[in-house]
Amino acid sequence: MMLDLNNLERPYLIAEIGINHNGDLQIAKKLIDAAFACSWDCVKFQKRAPDLCVPEHQKAAIRETPWGTMTYIEYKHRIEFSRKEYDYIDKYCKEKPLPWSASVWDIPSLEFIAGYDVPFIKLPSAMLVEKDLLIMACKTGKPIILSTGMSTLEEIDEAVNILSKYASQFALMHANSAYPAPIEELNIRCIQTLKERYKCEVGYSGHEYGLEPTIFAVAMGAQLIERHITLDHMMWGTDQSASVEVMGMDMLRKRIKDAITILGDGLKVVTKSEISIRNKLRGA
Repeated sequence: MMLDLNNLERPYLIAEIGINHNGDLQIAKKLIDAAFACSWDCVKFQKRAPDLCVPEHQKAAIRETPWGTMTYIEYKHRIEFSRKEYDYIDKYCKEKPLPWSASVWDIPSLEFIAGYDVPFIKLPSAMLVEKDLLIMACKTGKPIILSTGMSTLEEIDEAVNILSKYASQFALMHANSAYPAPIEELNIRCIQTLKERYKCEVGYSGHEYGLEPTIFAVAMGAQLIERHITLDHMMWGTDQSASVEVMGMDMLRKRIKDAITILGDGLKVVTKSEISIRNKLRGA
């Protein structure tokens, strides 16, 4: 079932598995289990065609990995899930049930993911300037979520013009694309800037250490929350250290729920707990 971005009653929590599975389906299953146990709304992967996405100057670079020394392009192929793995993921998530989707980095990957019953298509910050990819993603008819890290307002303007013209629904994600992102560069108030400028739903994709900035994002009005998740910060991989472990996932969901309660509806009223105090101190 597609996600209705225009009618979110509370923050929608996306557990970003990304490539933290390290090409191991058993790790992916454990992360799916964790997201489901912690009552997050969705898990998300990343889908790339490495031969298209890896810059030419990086392909032959040597990388030390847990599987031995290999070129960077060999490494990217090593951790990329194929049709067999995604068919299993699709079946495994449906059995729970737990929706899943993926960030797509190129047109073949977009076509691949669009073939599944995913609730939305995610486009990462790196692809914000890829107009053909944006247009083709919109033409799938699925809601589009676009991250805005490392982008200028002018670049976002151009992307939003495309989304406004072609997308059935879309939302933007405020993000800082550094891993981990320095807290002094998070600029959570930018969520309000994006909301006011583009008149659309805005979420937060966090790549920092800790949970507090995500709570601040909710206070700033973020209705979509995306955090990378991991089984252990010490696992191998570039995204693991800035990810949220299982206990943190549960804690973050509960803190977000509390934050929504604390924020309230903004209406000024005499509350139930104040009535007796009012009568005592004012006599009426």
